[in-house]
Amino acid sequence: MPSSLPRPLSDLPIRRLTRDDLAACADLSEDRGWPRDEERWALLLAAGTGYGIDDPDTKGLMASCVAVPYGPGMAAVGMLLVSGRHARRGVGRYVMQRVIEASGGTPLSLHATSAGRPLYEELGFVPVGRTIRLSGSFQPPAVPAPLPLDGAGLVIRSASAHDLRAMVQLDSVVFGLDRTHLLTRLPTFADHLRVAEENGELIGYAALSPSAENHAVGPLIARDTATAKLLVASLAEATDRPLRVDVDARHEELLDWLGACGLRSSTETTVMVLGGQRYGDWSRYFAPLSLATG
Repeated sequence: MPSSLPRPLSDLPIRRLTRDDLAACADLSEDRGWPRDEERWALLLAAGTGYGIDDPDTKGLMASCVAVPYGPGMAAVGMLLVSGRHARRGVGRYVMQRVIEASGGTPLSLHATSAGRPLYEELGFVPVGRTIRLSGSFQPPAVPAPLPLDGAGLVIRSASAHDLRAMVQLDSVVFGLDRTHLLTRLPTFADHLRVAEENGELIGYAALSPSAENHAVGPLIARDTATAKLLVASLAEATDRPLRVDVDARHEELLDWLGACGLRSSTETTVMVLGGQRYGDWSRYFAPLSLATG
C-alpha cells in the first residue's frame, strides 16, 4: 500500500547517495524489475553524483537518480527510479527537476523509455537519436567477420594498463567529451576489456561487464563496423553468459549482424538532451557503457 506523501513534494528531502547506499540502490533496482547490478551502481556513484530520497516507512530508498558529468559540455543522467509503492505520484518529476536545478545549466543527456519520454519532453528534453537493446546467446557466424580492407595488421587483444591513455584519447575524440574519470575505473569494473590495434595505433576498444545473468557489451568504439564485429566476437568468446548490447540505431549493419548471431531486439530507448546537443562522431560510437552514462 502506498504511504502518504508530503504536499508539496518539495518538502521531501533529497540527499547525496554514497557507497553505503549500494544495497539500498540495488534493492530499488530490483523493486522496479531491473538487475541489482551493485557493481554498476558503485561505478556510477564513484564517477558521478547520486541523488536519493529515503522512504520513512521501509527504511529503504523511495527514489534515486545519478548524474555523471563530462566537464562543462554535458552530464549523463540515469537510474531515475521510484519505488513501486510511490510510482505515478509525481516523485520522479520532482527528483528530475532537482537534478536539472543542480546541473547549473550544464546540458544533460539521457536514454528515455517509452514510458518516461513524455515526462522528459515536458521538462524540455528533445530527442536526438535511438538506441536498440539486443540480447541472447551469441552464436558465432559461419563465416567470421571480415577484416577491414586495410586490416592486414589489425590485432584484437586484451587491454593492458599501458593502453588506458590511448583509450582515453580515442574516446575523447569519438564521444566528444572528456570521460577520463569514468574510463580510468573501467578496468576494475569490467570482466574483460579488449582493444583493436593496427600497426601500433589503437583504433577501437570494448568492455564486457556483468549484469545479472548477462554480460553487457559497452562501451564499444571502433574505426568501422568490421572492427566493431571483431571486438564483439572476441568478447563473446570470453563468456558463457548471454550477451546484452545497446546499439545506436543508425548502425544497421551491426544490428543485422548481431541478429544473425542469435541476439534479439528487446527494448528501444530514445536519446534525449536538454540545453545542448550530442557531441562526437556517431559513426565510430556503437554502444554506450550503459544507458545511465551515454
